[in-house]
Amino acid sequence: MKKIMTSESVTEGHPDKICDKISDKILDTALEQDKNSKMAVECTIKDDLVFIYGEATTKAKINYEKVAKDVLKDIGYQEKFNVITKISKQSKEINSSVDREKICAGDQGIMFGYATNETKELMPLPILLANKLTEELANARKKDKNSPLLPDGKSQVTIEYENNIPKRIDTIIIAAEHKENIKKEYLDEYIKNNVIVKIIPKKYLKNTKIYINTSGSFTIGGPFADSGTTGRKIVVDSYGSASKVGGGCFSSKDPSKVDRSAAYYARYVAKNLVYHKLCDKCEISVAYSIGREYPINIGIETFNTNKIPLERIYEIVNNNFNFSVDNIIKELNLLRPIYYETASYGHFGRNNFPWEKIKELII
Repeated sequence: MKKIMTSESVTEGHPDKICDKISDKILDTALEQDKNSKMAVECTIKDDLVFIYGEATTKAKINYEKVAKDVLKDIGYQEKFNVITKISKQSKEINSSVDREKICAGDQGIMFGYATNETKELMPLPILLANKLTEELANARKKDKNSPLLPDGKSQVTIEYENNIPKRIDTIIIAAEHKENIKKEYLDEYIKNNVIVKIIPKKYLKNTKIYINTSGSFTIGGPFADSGTTGRKIVVDSYGSASKVGGGCFSSKDPSKVDRSAAYYARYVAKNLVYHKLCDKCEISVAYSIGREYPINIGIETFNTNKIPLERIYEIVNNNFNFSVDNIIKELNLLRPIYYETASYGHFGRNNFPWEKIKELII
């Protein structure tokens, strides 16, 4: 049986990703000074205007304007930006329900974690390649002083599966912001040779259609072409079209917000179940209520790929993993400034994050 799956990604210079990166840099800055910071500071950008807003209960001293401008410069934007801030403390009602003897959930919600054995990273191939393509667009721009590329860009990868195994890439789409007076033929060859060839395994290139900048020229990008806001790329951040995603974004939120920490833990559990060959695919769902330490529900879906009875997998999860918010934060050591790096090219599938580690299971 054949099926088609498509996933997209965006570069760090995309306006939504700019906002994710500013939000997570603010979070990291707070955690560097005060690990107990309760943060939900978001960002919106349009043209040269940056609006930073949200809640922050922290002992940290944060120069929000400097953080935003430093991030924009780090991404590659040299323009001058104006920054407006509107920050208040976290609601006392929320804070009192979260900050107890043991940390409790900072919100209600449903989170999902996913893993599949179709790649060594145990990630779906379409989103894995899409993220790698956009990351390589940025690498090519930063490493080559003569690069025609500018910060904004997108990728999209469509893969044909046969019996749930990826067989070939049907289509690759790249949209890349570029300098003025660049001939399209030159840009196409540059991207093929410096991005696509470096990332895409040859075995998947079988009658593959490659489209680059199908709208024509792309010389105006980033916030000067479109507005951006924190949390608008949750599918890009997660598993593409391969899995469900929860309703909340990750970026800007400290680990007491289960939108973030529980989604990371769900990936951790799903990855370990697949790694230990208990199933070929796994989707973990988990639901929380604000002010409660433990989830109200945990679900396991193996898509009929489980190697042992599903009831036994539930037992293994119960014996090896603890979904309490307090434990998630401690087991994954989440009260650290590690979030800026997550804000572009996917929160999952990169082994430098603690929720990607492999755990020895009692089976």
